[in-house]
Amino acid sequence: MNYSEIPSPCYVLDEKLLRQNLELMQHVKQASGVHIIVAFKGYAMWSSFPLIRQYLDGATASSLHEARLCFEEMKSLAHTYAAVYFPNDFKKIMDYSSHISFNSLSQFAQYYPSVKKYKKHKISCGIRINPEFSVVETDLYNPSKKGGRLGEDIANFKGKLPNGIEGLHFHALCESSAEDTEGLINHVEQLCGDWLPQLKWVNFGGGHLMTKPNYDVAHLIKVLKTFKSRYPQLDVILEPGSAVGWNTGVLVAKILDIVNNHGVKTLMTDVSFTAHMPDTLEMPYRPHILGATDAVENKPTYRIGGTSCLSGDFMAEYSFDKEINIGDTIVFEDMIHYTMVKTSMFNGVPHPSIGIWTEDDAFKLVRKFTYKDYKNRLS
Repeated sequence: MNYSEIPSPCYVLDEKLLRQNLELMQHVKQASGVHIIVAFKGYAMWSSFPLIRQYLDGATASSLHEARLCFEEMKSLAHTYAAVYFPNDFKKIMDYSSHISFNSLSQFAQYYPSVKKYKKHKISCGIRINPEFSVVETDLYNPSKKGGRLGEDIANFKGKLPNGIEGLHFHALCESSAEDTEGLINHVEQLCGDWLPQLKWVNFGGGHLMTKPNYDVAHLIKVLKTFKSRYPQLDVILEPGSAVGWNTGVLVAKILDIVNNHGVKTLMTDVSFTAHMPDTLEMPYRPHILGATDAVENKPTYRIGGTSCLSGDFMAEYSFDKEINIGDTIVFEDMIHYTMVKTSMFNGVPHPSIGIWTEDDAFKLVRKFTYKDYKNRLS
């Protein structure tokens, strides 16, 4: 990738790397017999959907807008789950969905009569269960906390599924391993194994980071095949988000100023951690910067400052091999998943542009944002 050809700031997807991820995911699909769909909450760069459609089986949506995006740009009906459905939206949700999972028994009771009357196409209903199984250490990203709001407590079913439920939805993982998926599947069988033979599908949610280096793909395939052999009538669905965009692109930024206070040098960039990379503050995780390391002695060392007025909009010191100057380019690595989908215009900071480094080794600008985009969000 030739960074000199890229305007700043800009998210840049590397099309070759995306295809590599998709080819691996297709291999898992074909070898295990499961369905893999992309979770829009982690990856929704619809300019890349023509490529994704060649490999994956559709998308999972968590809102009316995501379901509509699936219908319009993935060219398929969505597997839709929302923590709560809005009454005024539900008719349109049905128009865009092949599967609808409900977060609670009360939401199912409220909306299932509408699904039964719906005639345009078949909709299969499911319910999300909180399995209270999780290996996620950060509570903010733990979808299966005891007493959490996502999914129905198994005790509330009193041993019986309501009529009309054809599938179960579980989401307990986050950037997790094949062994974690195995643990989830084993736990689900213990929790509701009596129900599985009567169902049409089970959705094991997202968090399956199968495109990460050293992920045990062979073990994942073995686990899924073994489960499928026990329940051959079940459609098994995985809905990763991060795995699709993992290490497929960057956020290119420029140094606009260097502030030196009490010996702390801060590179002031044209991007914002709170607006453009919120997970770096929320998770928290420390983004990798091309050509930089954690702070070490006897190397040029800088704090990286964001462009908003939030005092905490910065990352602690990084060291570089040479002095950084105003006007230099800085590249944040692995910035495609869970970044564009969470970008805000806080403080009037514009979104970075969106581009693709194509398989022909050329830069294509997909979108540039303007004042109009900012103003329209607030009118």
